[in-house]
Amino acid sequence: MKSLLMSALMLTTAMLGAAPAWAQPALPDQTIKNIVLVHGAFVDETSWDGVTAILTAKGYKVTAVKNPLTSLADDVAATNAVLDAQDGPVVLVGHSWGGVVIGEAGDNAKVASLVYVSAFAPEKGETITALAASGPATPGAAAIRPDAKGYLTIDPAVFPSAVAGDLPKKIGEHLAAHQMPINHTAFDAPAEIAAWHDKPSWYVLSSKDLVLDPHAQAFFAERMKAKVTTVEGSHASLASHAKEVAAVIEAAAGAK
Repeated sequence: MKSLLMSALMLTTAMLGAAPAWAQPALPDQTIKNIVLVHGAFVDETSWDGVTAILTAKGYKVTAVKNPLTSLADDVAATNAVLDAQDGPVVLVGHSWGGVVIGEAGDNAKVASLVYVSAFAPEKGETITALAASGPATPGAAAIRPDAKGYLTIDPAVFPSAVAGDLPKKIGEHLAAHQMPINHTAFDAPAEIAAWHDKPSWYVLSSKDLVLDPHAQAFFAERMKAKVTTVEGSHASLASHAKEVAAVIEAAAGAK
């Protein structure tokens, strides 16, 4: 999965004009330099490669968490392990399911700000299952299927259009065929912490998202009083709109 997705994302990054790290001035002293990225369900940490390339070229230290997707607690533990290893304050970023994870791990003392990208942002006690049932199912959500062990994936025939409609079709098909299943119990686990109550938050709203309804995204963003940036992107806007997503992360880092 990584080679195909990375080649496309690096081409996109080159087109965006991201300069090599040696060509960038040092970040201002007050800027948060550590960025931790948390991926969503059905994909892995390489989904952040485009954003990582842009931010790394500007001098940020970027770490993408590899979530096991076995439970909410396991994903939070994996994220906290990465946070604890950072050498200073952190901007913690979550995509999709990753928003649930950063809502919990965002309580870590090293987290200075939160960025949600097409992401769930539950209140304490809420579950993804209940939130999803509160409105009509999106094409992506309706295509989620369990396997014999209760791990969930999205129907590969639906995945490219529903999840990655603004990425090249071959990439969508490749991602569909190499999904990272998530344990169904993760979606049933109630949030124990909602760190956005205490940490300044930013939200990238994807207006053409067919997995997490844009109206739900707007609800989350308004409830947390986040600073909102809207992109005309799919659920995969972290890849298709990497430049805009990186700019929001920089704003949360205090650079803009």
